[in-house]
Amino acid sequence: MALPRIYTDENAAREHLEALLWPEGPVCPHCGVIDQATRLQGKSTRPGLFKCRPCQKPFSVTVGTVFERSKVPLNQWVYATHLLTSSKKGISSHQLSRMLGVTYKTAWFMAHRIRESMRPKEFTPVGGSGQVVELDETIFGFQEGVTKAAKRDRHAGQYRNVVLTAVTREGGARSWHVDGTTLGTLLPIIRMNISRESHLMTDEASWYKNVGKEFASHGKVNHKEMEYARGEITTNTVEGYFSIFKRGMKGIYQHCSEKHLHRYLSEFDFRYSHRIALGVDDAARADKALQGITGKRLMYRQPH
Repeated sequence: MALPRIYTDENAAREHLEALLWPEGPVCPHCGVIDQATRLQGKSTRPGLFKCRPCQKPFSVTVGTVFERSKVPLNQWVYATHLLTSSKKGISSHQLSRMLGVTYKTAWFMAHRIRESMRPKEFTPVGGSGQVVELDETIFGFQEGVTKAAKRDRHAGQYRNVVLTAVTREGGARSWHVDGTTLGTLLPIIRMNISRESHLMTDEASWYKNVGKEFASHGKVNHKEMEYARGEITTNTVEGYFSIFKRGMKGIYQHCSEKHLHRYLSEFDFRYSHRIALGVDDAARADKALQGITGKRLMYRQPH
C-alpha cells in the first residue's frame, strides 16, 4: 500500500503542517501577528516562505520549531513523527535510519527532536475531583559513572535511576526521573504535580504515608504481603505503564544514558496519554505531536 503524500511529498507535508499549526492563518513567529502575511512567489524563493506585513520579516512554518534549519526534507520529519508515535514501544534510531534513508546520527537526533515535541509546554496538576491517581516508583538503568564492580554488587540497586510515575485511571501518565526515594525528593514533586482533590493509590512505601493525608483519600496495597488489589484499591494501572516502558527501553532502545532518560519518559508518557483506548488513533497521535513542535529548539550538541 502506498504511503500518504504527506510522507512522500515535501510540499504536501508543508501544507499539512501549515493546516495544523496555523488554523486561523499564518502566524508570524517574530511579532505574533495572525493572518497578516503574504506568501512569497518566484523562482528564487524557497517554497513555503511568507513575509509578515507588520514587521516585514520573512518566515516559514518551521521557524521557531524543532524542525528549524534542518536539511532533512519536511516529509521525512512528518513520516518519522508518525513512526515514533505509532509504535507502542518506540522505534530505534537504527530502524529510523533504514526506513528514512538517513545516517544513524541524523536519525538519532531526529528522534530526540520529536521527543521534544511530545513534551508538554505547560504542566497542569494530574488528576482532579473524583479522579483516581495511581503513584509508584521503579528503578531503571544505572546512574552515570557507576563502575562495573558497583553494578555487580548485591546492593547495586542504590546506583540505579529512579523513575516516579503518576497515572490517572481516566487517562494520562506523567513521569519524573528523580534522584532517589527520600521524602525531600519525592514530596515536593507529588505536592506540585498531583491535584489534592484526587483519590491517591500507592503501595505501602513509607514516603507515601504522610503525604497521602493531603489528598481526598489514600488507598494502599501491601506488596510485601503479596497484596495487589483490594476492591478499587490497586496500583496495577501504573504497573502496566512500567511494563510498557521497560519492554520498550530494554527491547527497542536497549541503551539509554542518564542524561537522556527524561526525554524517553516524555515519549512513553505521550503515547500512553494519547492511546487507542482513549479514542486517539495513530494519525491523530502524530498530529498531536506535530502540534507540539512550536516554541522549542534543540541543538545537536545540547540534546539535554
